[in-house]
Amino acid sequence: MAGAVAPKRQDTRKFFENLSGTGKSIAVLTSGGDAQGMNAAVRAVVRMGIYVGAKVYFIHEGYQGMVDGGDNIKEATWESVSSMLQVGGTVIGSARCKEFRTHEGRLRAAHNLVQRGITNLCVIGGDGSLTGANLFREEWSGLLDELLQQGLISEDAARSNSALHIVGMVGSIDNDFCGTDMTIGTDSALHRIIEVVDAIMTTAQSHQRTFVLEVMGRHCGYLALVSALACGADWVFIPEMPPEDGWEDNMCQKLSENRADKKRLNIIIVAEGAIDCHNKQITPDYIKDLVVRCLGFDTRVTILGHVQRGGTPSAFDRILASRMGVEAVLALLEASASTPACVVSLVGNQAVRLPLMECVQMTQEVQKAMDEKKFEDAVRLRGRSFENNLTTYRLLSYRKADSELPNSSFNVAVLNVGAPAAGMNAAVRSAIRVGIAEGHKMFAVNDGFEGLYRGQIKEIKWGDVGGWTGQGGSLLGTKRTLPGKHLEEIAEQLRIHNINALLVIGGFETCDRIKQSASGTKRRVFIIETMGGYCGYLATVGGLAAGADTVYIYEEPFDIRDLQANVEHLTEKMKTSIQRGLVLRNENCNENFTTDFIYQLYNEEGQGVFDCRKNILGHMQQGGAPSPFDRNFGTKVAAKAMQWITRTLKDSYKGGRVFANSEDTACLLGMRRRALVFQPVAQLRDETDFVHRIPKEQWWLKLRPLMKILAKYKTSYDVSDSGQLEHVTRVQPKETNTSATI
Repeated sequence: MAGAVAPKRQDTRKFFENLSGTGKSIAVLTSGGDAQGMNAAVRAVVRMGIYVGAKVYFIHEGYQGMVDGGDNIKEATWESVSSMLQVGGTVIGSARCKEFRTHEGRLRAAHNLVQRGITNLCVIGGDGSLTGANLFREEWSGLLDELLQQGLISEDAARSNSALHIVGMVGSIDNDFCGTDMTIGTDSALHRIIEVVDAIMTTAQSHQRTFVLEVMGRHCGYLALVSALACGADWVFIPEMPPEDGWEDNMCQKLSENRADKKRLNIIIVAEGAIDCHNKQITPDYIKDLVVRCLGFDTRVTILGHVQRGGTPSAFDRILASRMGVEAVLALLEASASTPACVVSLVGNQAVRLPLMECVQMTQEVQKAMDEKKFEDAVRLRGRSFENNLTTYRLLSYRKADSELPNSSFNVAVLNVGAPAAGMNAAVRSAIRVGIAEGHKMFAVNDGFEGLYRGQIKEIKWGDVGGWTGQGGSLLGTKRTLPGKHLEEIAEQLRIHNINALLVIGGFETCDRIKQSASGTKRRVFIIETMGGYCGYLATVGGLAAGADTVYIYEEPFDIRDLQANVEHLTEKMKTSIQRGLVLRNENCNENFTTDFIYQLYNEEGQGVFDCRKNILGHMQQGGAPSPFDRNFGTKVAAKAMQWITRTLKDSYKGGRVFANSEDTACLLGMRRRALVFQPVAQLRDETDFVHRIPKEQWWLKLRPLMKILAKYKTSYDVSDSGQLEHVTRVQPKETNTSATI
């Protein structure tokens, strides 16, 4: 959760080739509570460390393994982290260690590291684990002196191991660490919660039930808040927002109103650390008894518990952890004796390094503010993302009476265009409700621009979009029809319905199970075709999340020499203990090198070493329920869009009419780096490849080299500021064409 810690940007650019790990030893450990994605981080540290020529060690069972030494500290190999990416928990183990909190325990740990020449430590855990690592680093010189005086190490050993370098990565499902937008494991935990909520909602609707769900979050309400946004919960209780006196009556009144509106279910989400304004804990059982006593509703309690930590990590967590692991190794390579311990964080879409103890202190400030009942300060310290989530939830969940709404004479229509995408319905729901809260009369257009020119327009109310958040596809309907040929008919419909503004939601108009199948098979390569038109983002992200060996995309041209080099590379890997291969192809990456062609090439060239299977994912990629991220992002971005429309309408309203003549009255809302930005559509013309329907510059292409590293390709890049990796030269034919991104 990003707080006020500012990223320290590097002013110089260093070529990666100059950062050698030769002669260095790196150890990686996981500590504290487990979080999905930790294994992806371990894998990235191991492979990046080996890639740069360093020795890499596992420390099993966290700090306990470091203190105990022996077989708990083992050298890692490239193959030892194969098939680890999709596994939940931490395969190298984690344990609470009281001994490491003592001076004697840290002395034993230092001795074990010096014996193996380990002076670079990568710690994956929460703020307690990272604080312990920093203390260990600060004491390192004194610990070596003690070991030398006791005759346990030589003067040469003390001299060659004189400085300990520490880099941290935060693994915590609660997203409770200041300095990073997301911690490893949070997104996966949200997936588990939403899966349960979606399952519960069907049975709740069948029986007109009220469900009270307790989710993790003893000190931080992030999981409860975002899951409430993602499922459209009726009420949420979090530590950072204690309800005021009288909340019991207010909640029951709202539940009663919802039932009167023929809503068949109520969902109440409670963080395990929820409290009231008198610091009294709010429990699920108390809420259940309250609802039963006051309303007589059939009410059930579900406590999710450790199921939130379980299961396979999401694609986001795999990519996040992989990027952080690579960046952690780069930070260790660049560290000097005077370099303070740092933590690798995610700020916007960039991996950055921040001073470890500044982030820890900021995190502790949040708890201090909460202890002092300064809840507004606590929310602010949590960071902008948390504040935005809270603001959006308040905006969408509390329905105002008509007499409380602001005066507005504007009519606003919402429509979907292009291919259906998960999250569209969440965006529509958010737009409708925010528009109504702003006082506008809201209209829904069915079937995109085709429905618009045919007059398929109707007014839509607050209750009409209830339950839309978790549904896939487009409930309004969407067509790929472009408006160009029907501008006169569209203008007439806008006149008839007096539409003052249009909100258009749409586009430019799942490899896990396959990999699991492959893991049970000896030496098999899967060739997978993904959607995306000419845009290779899906293939690239899917490739990194699934640990693909090669990804072919339109944006990075390839020829037959590249294909042959990739086959040879994979064949050599298959001759070792690697048992499976995964190759992804974006559907329009090359009109001649089709999926069938690539399949036949790999199948022919791999004879005697591996066999091949192919799979075309097709429209299943557009189906299914939206992820927590898509629900949350769609909700927030539509709310922001509707607020912009309100401001623009007011600014453009003169003499009883709306004048929308300037280019800044037709904008695209999108995310750039860390901010949501409104950009005039007219300005986007120069940045767009209209023939292939993609941007001329794709930010994620800068990250493609990451998967080359993790797939054992040799490549060449630039380490730019804030740890950003940029591809600078095309690799030689024998070492080409894999990819990576988030």
